[in-house]
Amino acid sequence: MNQILEKMHEIGIIPVVVLNDAKDALPLGKALIEGGLPCAEITFRTKAAEESIRIMSENLPELLVGAGTVLTTDQADRAVLSGAKFIVSPGLNPKVVQHCIDKNIPVAPGVVTPGEIEKALEFGLKVVKFFPAEPSGGLAMIRAVGAAYTALKFMPTGGIHPGNAAEYLKSDKVHACGGSWMVKEDLITAGAFDRITELCKEAAQIVKDTRK
Repeated sequence: MNQILEKMHEIGIIPVVVLNDAKDALPLGKALIEGGLPCAEITFRTKAAEESIRIMSENLPELLVGAGTVLTTDQADRAVLSGAKFIVSPGLNPKVVQHCIDKNIPVAPGVVTPGEIEKALEFGLKVVKFFPAEPSGGLAMIRAVGAAYTALKFMPTGGIHPGNAAEYLKSDKVHACGGSWMVKEDLITAGAFDRITELCKEAAQIVKDTRK
């Protein structure tokens, strides 16, 4: 499996981050590293996304930085040019997936249904995003559809929190979980990076306790 995807599995919980001001990128990145979750999926739906990815990538080489909510090939190119090491999409856009494959960029498109999963398999993907996880049936749905597709792993995102993360991570069908509770927008806006570090440490401990 791709080294980037292996690293995501090792980290276990991928912080899904919305940054509205690039000035917060560096202190947030440092908080993630100190908290034991050295990864950031920067959602590409704010004007600060590109610059935030660039700042983190250039200043924090130990931080695995990717772009989420990527909807077009142009966004994928801009994200990678800024330093993104992986691409995540809420759905499976064949053009975006093929574009990333052609450029050798790890991509995890969102899927829910068996039909979408089979499209992912046609592209040769090994890991897909399961989104929105909880509204779409959660772990029960992953187990149900995953039983038929043994070569595929899922990254559930949407409704993951400290109360259910361990249950997801215990499943052999779950590659990693995406979560935003430790990097909520209000915490970032308030500059509460010490609190973010604490929440990341708690999340990292969930991974350690689950994957002993």
